[in-house]
Parts: sequence; C-alpha cells; structure tokens
Amino acid sequence: MSSATDTPTTDAPDAETPVPAGNLGAGATADDARAVAEAARESTWERPSFAKGLYLGSFDLGLVHPWPAARSEDVERGEAFMARLTDYAKTLDGSVIEREAKIPNNYIRGLAELGVFGMKIPQDYGGLGLSLVYYGRALALLGSVHPSLGALLSAHQSIGVPEPVKVFGTPEQKREYLPRCAAGAITAFLLTEPDVGSDPARMGATATPTDDGGAYLLDGVKLWTTNGVIAELVVVMAVVPAYTGPDGTVHKGGISAFVVEMDSPGITVENRNAFMGLRGIENGVTRFHQVRVPAANRLGREGQGLKIALTTLNTGRLSIPALCVASGRWSLKIAREWSNARTQWGRPVGEHESVGKKIAFIAASAFALDAVFELSAELADAGQKDVRIEAALAKLWATEISCRIADELVQIRGGRGFETAESLAARGERAVPAEQQLRDLRINRIFEGSSEIMRLLIAREAVDAHLAAAGSLASMDASLQDKARAAVGASGFYAKWLPRLVAGAGMDPRSYSEFGRLAKHLRFVERSSRRLARQTFYAMGRWQAKLERKQAFLGRVVDIGAELFAMTACCSRAEMLMRTSPEKGAGAYELAEAYCEQARVRVDEYFDQLWRNTDDADRRLTRKVLAGDYTWLEAGVLDQSEGTGPWIADASPGASTRENLHRKYR
Repeated sequence: MSSATDTPTTDAPDAETPVPAGNLGAGATADDARAVAEAARESTWERPSFAKGLYLGSFDLGLVHPWPAARSEDVERGEAFMARLTDYAKTLDGSVIEREAKIPNNYIRGLAELGVFGMKIPQDYGGLGLSLVYYGRALALLGSVHPSLGALLSAHQSIGVPEPVKVFGTPEQKREYLPRCAAGAITAFLLTEPDVGSDPARMGATATPTDDGGAYLLDGVKLWTTNGVIAELVVVMAVVPAYTGPDGTVHKGGISAFVVEMDSPGITVENRNAFMGLRGIENGVTRFHQVRVPAANRLGREGQGLKIALTTLNTGRLSIPALCVASGRWSLKIAREWSNARTQWGRPVGEHESVGKKIAFIAASAFALDAVFELSAELADAGQKDVRIEAALAKLWATEISCRIADELVQIRGGRGFETAESLAARGERAVPAEQQLRDLRINRIFEGSSEIMRLLIAREAVDAHLAAAGSLASMDASLQDKARAAVGASGFYAKWLPRLVAGAGMDPRSYSEFGRLAKHLRFVERSSRRLARQTFYAMGRWQAKLERKQAFLGRVVDIGAELFAMTACCSRAEMLMRTSPEKGAGAYELAEAYCEQARVRVDEYFDQLWRNTDDADRRLTRKVLAGDYTWLEAGVLDQSEGTGPWIADASPGASTRENLHRKYR
C-alpha cells in the first residue's frame, strides 16, 4: 500500500493545523483554538448556497425550486432496497433492544446480509451506492424500530471509516477498507476526549512517528466512542508532534486522522457507557497505549485531520434530521390515534382546543421535518449546490423541533406518556414508548455538534461576508490606523450591498403566484431575509469585533434563518406534491400553510428579541453566580454526587489497568 500522502484531494495548504503542534493540548490558548477552528472550516464557496443567501438578504428561490428531481436509476434502486429493508425491519423488536440495552448480534448480522452497512458506499467497492435521500429513509425506518439502530448505522456511515476514506482516501485505502465496511465491518469516529469537546485545539491524544518513518505510535484516551465497543475499524484523531524525518525534512505535525484496526495491541475499551436514552448504543471509553499504526493508514497529510472531520460532517449531519423525521411521523400517528380513543368531558381529548393545538403543532412540524430533510438530501445528491449551511441548519432545527414534538406527545398522553411501555403492557394497555422517545431524542441536540455550537458555526458563515468586508474592523487586535483603512474598504462593499436590501419581490403581491395561497409566505420569507441582513449589518456596525462574543444575538439570527429555510422547504415540497401526487397535494398545502403560520409567529418573536432582551443583565448575573455570590441559595439540599469522583476523569497516557470490553458481533 502506498503512502497516504498520495491523496490528491487534500493538498490545500490552508487545511493544515495552523498553530505549532507544541501549542496544542491542555495549554492551548483562545487564539490557538480560534486559529484551529478557522483553518478547519471551508472558506471558499465554489457553488451557490441558498441558505447562505438567506442570511445576506438574497432569497434566490431558484436554487431550491422546482424541487430537485432524483435520477430514475437512484429511485428504482432505492425503492427496491427499501422494500427489502421494510420486510426485514418488521421482524425486529425494539423492546428487546430497550430491555437488554443491546442490539442482538443476529439483528446486526441480518442488517449486514442486506448490505445496510454499505448503503452509502459505491457499488464498485461492494456497497449499495444509495443516494442520501434513500440512506436517510432507511435510517428513519430502522430508527422507528429503535433509535439505537439509527445511531449504529449513522456513526458507521456518516462519520465512521467509510465516508472519510471515500472522500479523502487513496485508491489503495479505498480498496482496503470500503469492501470490508460494506460487508459489515462496523466502524467508529474517535475525536472527543474527557477534556476535549468542541475545542480540538486541546486534544491530548498523540501519534508519534517511529524513527524509520514507517508508522506512528498512538497514545491517548477517547471518550463517547459510539460503536467503539464493537467496531472493527475506527478513525482516530491525534496530534502528530513536530519532528525531523529520516531524510532530514522538518515536519510541522498537527491534528491528523488515522484508520486503526481495533484488534491492534495496546487498545483497551475501558468502559461501555450508559445514558438516559439510546440504551442499545455501543458507546465507550477507549485507551490507546503505544499502538503501532502504519503510516499508510494515515488519511490525508499530517495536520489535515480536523479538516477531514468537518468536511465529512457537512453531509453526514443529515443522518440526524432523517431520524428526526421518523419521530415526527410516529408522534403524529400516536397523537391522532390516542386523541380519538381517549374521551374526557364527553368528547375525545383531541377535540379540546388545548390538546388540539398540540396536535396541530405536531402535524405541521412533522410535514416540515420531512420537507427539510428531503430537500437538503436532494440538493446534496444533485451535487450542484453547496449545502454545508443547509445540512447544519437541518441538524440544528430538526433536533430542536423534534424534541418539542416528543415533549408535547408525552403531555397529550398524560400519565400514560410518563409511564414506560413495559409497565403499560404489564397492566394490559398498548405499549406506547412515548417517554422513551423523549429520552432517546434528547441526545440529538448534542450529537455531532451541540445546538449551541451549531449556532456559532452557522453564524460564522452567516457573517462571513461582513467579516471579509470589515477586515481589521472585525479584529480586536488591529490598530486604529488599520481600522481606519478597513473602514474605507468596507464602505465600498456596503455601498453596493445595502441598497439591495431596501426592496424586493416580497413587496410585490403578485410574486410567487404559482404557489397559490402559499405565495404570501414566500413573500414573507423574502422580506424577512432582507430584514435579517439589515439587522446583522446594524449589529456589525454596533459591536464590530465584539460581535463574535454576542452568542445569544447570533443564535437568534441563526434561528430566524432556520425557520425561513423550513418555510421555503415546506412550500416547495407542497407545490411538488400537488404536481406529482395530486391525492396528497391538497393536504400538503394545508400542512405547509399551517407550518408557515406557526413559524411566522416564532420569526416575529426572534426579531423582537434581537434588540429587546436581557442578555446584558444575564451576563452580569452569570458572572456573579460563577464567582459564588449566591451560594447561600444552594443551601438546604444534599448533593449526592459529591465525593464520587472528579468532574473530568484523568486521561493521562499510559497502559490500561482495566479489562478490555471490546467485543465482536461476527
């Protein structure tokens, strides 16, 4: 196998870790962390992006409508696979997974025989070569059996070995690993550490080159390794220290990615973690001690690991919205059936307005979940648009809205919503796992970038044009002279850009007439897009370099864009269904209109809160809380966690002293 440095797709110098390898780790500064994050993000836009335009006041409906059409061969192959998968999924029992806190080995073997572990892997390498749309539909179907099945497959194919190898691997790496993955070799992605979450500059795991340059010695501890307990292959992120090679070449090192065999000597799965939900997830703590990894197993160049990870996540994040689609559909079904069956005060509970409002929210949001995922996936499959913001918005918005749906379903079910399915069945009632869904969905707001981190990530892209135009104005370290020069340059950009925000199609009552009664909502989206851009400009002028610290403000900006994107997706999907499936068209229009009406209320509230909020007061209060000014308020309770262990476990490198819990399913 040739060296991984032959990879043609990752040669951009800006992809390397931008700070000295010696600065990475626990001592990384805020500037180091910012530099690492900036280098990892894709800074160029070679293809158009609908969502990016939304934040800049450019509502280009033509980028997402007419609804993207899938290739007929993709549809034919996808439908045939879904038919086979549905038949198999009907033989699976989610209550077994919940009760045993483990996916039975025979379930996994059955999925492997169907080719499920190779859904996204090209057919040339033994995979099914499904589109993202059908991959997501498969996840939704299996997730409706038990979400742990969705987590298993998503961690394997969206962020595990197959995707980074497919995108960044050498021809030799693809031939080596992709057929194994397609055949059922479960994989995982190992980035997080006990003291490293969304700040990879603090990464402690190291990969030290051997003297002969033929391998690396991997040391460190990785936390929350989904699939790691049963994985055969993993992608590990580790810091390569700066070094001089055998030929005298000086290497800068940096965060790098490696494909590692889990049966390599020196690897110990020290714990199988348990959580409030996803009881079947194979998530653990993995320790590496002097694990020899061939140099040929490195993905890309040294220092490009984080770039590889974040690029993989751009479309990989769509797996979670797909699972949220399943929860929306199931919640709607249960809410409808239960609200017709349960009678209070002489009428079915669904006919009481307080419950009916919840049902309406669930129905409209379920349609929107479907529209947002399908549109994002279709755009990604078409490959003509840059969907990194769309995918991030879909992940953020879908996880937040689906948790609200699950909570409302529990409320509709009342005491039965709080009762476990097992308890319901034991006393002779239908085993509806509403409380389980609430527990299972909660992690999605944390998985693959928490909602807070997603808002910052999207906000960074949303204000990118302003930062580029402002130059030194957006730098807290710039001199007054530099800021003065930057102001002159920025004035040229804004002189051209601002006039475009004054008027647009949203002010013409004839615009978007082909959408019928949904046209008014698209006009609202267009007007709101321009309004959002103006508000962002005002914020840039007011806070300049300090804008990046206004996380609450930026979060509201992002949330407005997310709702506008969801409204657009609903309108486009409804119009498409009216043309292609007339029997669904009228209902789709009703659901799209309902969602848009509900979303408009939220958007107006977000706009109001941009400038009318308690952010400054909350910031002052937070400082006092952290300083211990109100510890008297904590009196009168007993903290049972005291003395049970440190806040963060020790992750010092070294040999493991614990039993290896890694197990094989085949």
